[in-house]
Amino acid sequence: MNRRKLTTVVIAGVMLIGFGAIAAEQEKAQKKQTTCPVMGGKINKAQYTDVKGKRIYVCCPGCIGKIKADPDKYIKKMEAEGIVLGKTPQKGEHEGHKNDHSDHQH
Repeated sequence: MNRRKLTTVVIAGVMLIGFGAIAAEQEKAQKKQTTCPVMGGKINKAQYTDVKGKRIYVCCPGCIGKIKADPDKYIKKMEAEGIVLGKTPQKGEHEGHKNDHSDHQH
């Protein structure tokens, strides 16, 4: 391999490694919510509130009212911790997929 091709291959390899490290760092920085922003305990996926287009999970029903009373406080707190909040599903959607029922019968 001539020197120019070798240099190109080395530069390309270094760039790929660098881009991979950046992507891994961004993914690590974007954490999923695992704790209640009010009490700090483990979240219960059946307990949540949708505010400002974001779904916030909590540990118990009592925490929902506190979030609704001051949603910005809790959203800012979680985002400062690198937590990426899920979006509120659109009406007619289950979490993660559209509710068109084309894949099954009722």
